Amino acid sequence: MNHAMGDGTSFWNFFSTLSEIFQAQESNKTNNLCLKNPPVLKRYIPHGYGPLLSLPYSHPDEFIRTYESPVLKERIFCFSSNTIRLLKGKINQTCGTTSISSFQSLTAVIWRSITRARRLPMDQETSCRFAADNRARMCPPLPSGYFGNCFSALRAAAKVGELLENDLGWAALKMNQAVAEHTSEKVTQMIDQWLKSPFIYHIDRFFEPMSVMIGSSPRFNKYGCEFGMGKALVLRSGYAHKFDGKVSAYPGREGGGSIDLEVCLLPEFMEALESDEEFASLVSF
Repeated sequence: MNHAMGDGTSFWNFFSTLSEIFQAQESNKTNNLCLKNPPVLKRYIPHGYGPLLSLPYSHPDEFIRTYESPVLKERIFCFSSNTIRLLKGKINQTCGTTSISSFQSLTAVIWRSITRARRLPMDQETSCRFAADNRARMCPPLPSGYFGNCFSALRAAAKVGELLENDLGWAALKMNQAVAEHTSEKVTQMIDQWLKSPFIYHIDRFFEPMSVMIGSSPRFNKYGCEFGMGKALVLRSGYAHKFDGKVSAYPGREGGGSIDLEVCLLPEFMEALESDEEFASLVSF
């Protein structure tokens, strides 16, 4: 499914629905099948706008272009549920709060570790983006099964020196702040801005060089989708939409809150990341 059709939530809801239908057919229970989260196909149309929107282009060449990805090295890093639990507890204790989530804690680790591996100038700005579902943040909220694109890429930014000289808790608080500030008003403002000045998404326009982008989500029930061959052994993605600094988050196969991160970096940065002591101490090989 092309990302133009739907986001990760839509894809995995759709895939889970197919799995439900398949399993019902296998057990001859299709007559009483009631889908847990059926796709909602009714379109969301902002107030005051029609179903059709004119884009500011006169020819496809103005907005269609290919992205040439550099040679990348990809690797899966696994983090056990116990490691993530201890990491979250330590960071919250250091920061004197209980609001920092497991994923925000792990995101702080990967942002700092990749930035350190790149050996950037201390006065250069670095950023980390991560996807956030907007369905519940809309006003009124959209159904959880809404099929389409309804997410934002939240952004935390800092100077390299700030990020590396402060502790993990400082970076995690930046992530936590980005989530806390992503309110329904912010979502409405984002939509209004795009409607007033629409553009077509391009990787090289949307992401800053030497940044980190975390996509997908460990909350998606990826290992729960089953089609007669048993539980999947591993999760992997194709080569599309890959660039230096792209990270995809998957639930760990062991469950229980474990997380796998698929990291794409230039070869020299990946080599440095693999040698990073703080990062390696948290990875379950």
